[in-house]
Amino acid sequence: MDRFKQIETFVAVAQKGSLSAAALAEGVAPAIIGRRIDALEQRLGVKLLVRTTRKIALTFEGSAFLEDCLRILNDFYNAEASVSLGGIKASGHLRVSAPAGFGRRHVAPLIPSFLDENQDVTISLELTDRISDIVNEGIDLAIRIGQLDDSNLVGIKLAANQRVVVASPRYLARKGQPSTPDDLSSHNCLTFGNSGNQARGWLFTIDGIPTSVRVAGDVECNDGAVLHDWALAGRGLAWRSMWEVREELAAGSLVTVLDEFAAPDNAIYAVFAQRRHLPLRVRMFIDHLKNTYSNPAHWAPDPEN
Repeated sequence: MDRFKQIETFVAVAQKGSLSAAALAEGVAPAIIGRRIDALEQRLGVKLLVRTTRKIALTFEGSAFLEDCLRILNDFYNAEASVSLGGIKASGHLRVSAPAGFGRRHVAPLIPSFLDENQDVTISLELTDRISDIVNEGIDLAIRIGQLDDSNLVGIKLAANQRVVVASPRYLARKGQPSTPDDLSSHNCLTFGNSGNQARGWLFTIDGIPTSVRVAGDVECNDGAVLHDWALAGRGLAWRSMWEVREELAAGSLVTVLDEFAAPDNAIYAVFAQRRHLPLRVRMFIDHLKNTYSNPAHWAPDPEN
């Protein structure tokens, strides 16, 4: 006899309080339910249920075994759901946090199509360049750029992301082009302020080693879109992600410098708190992002710009 079926039957009888109720729910004769319980008790060598004509009561061993069985069944059903989504619908509310610029371009536009496919899900999207406290703020999923610092969080890579130093041709014509990262000390660098990954400096690969270089300028801002606009206006050099400047590079309004010192991949991650079972709505939204980002056409410059 199937051991798993015995466990399912035992849990059903314990929860419903009688053999007949468990049999009715499964659509079998009570005698079949009774034989499964007998076989389970015989195999374990303990009495799990005390049966009378009116009710069923759990023995001490039965109560302890029921807790373990409920956990086993829960793990089993979640394991099945994690690999087979057919016939299973995502539902509930999803709270997502993303960097303002990236979220505006590459998260917000993908939400309507996700909701069209998952009509029992609702979403709150918070766009902020502040590092959100995922656990204490009740955030289900955060999109972050760069390596994780918090070991209590889990990160799934969504896409590669290269950072480049850019400037307008007008600025380079006026100030000259840096040849090495050391030359940045004589340039006006548009910095992100004292928050985020850039607070440690701009990252380069020097002699094969990732190296942080402190930079400075006459202005800073904690909004990447503003730094991007200042670079376009010829105010100075900016260290930006390729997803942000790809169109301007294609149009020639910005150019890259120090390419031979390019930093290691600064990947884009989906980040969430460690938990045993990730809700289906979170897993499906992560898959939605990954499937979109894996298409090179998603990152291609907009031909209309």
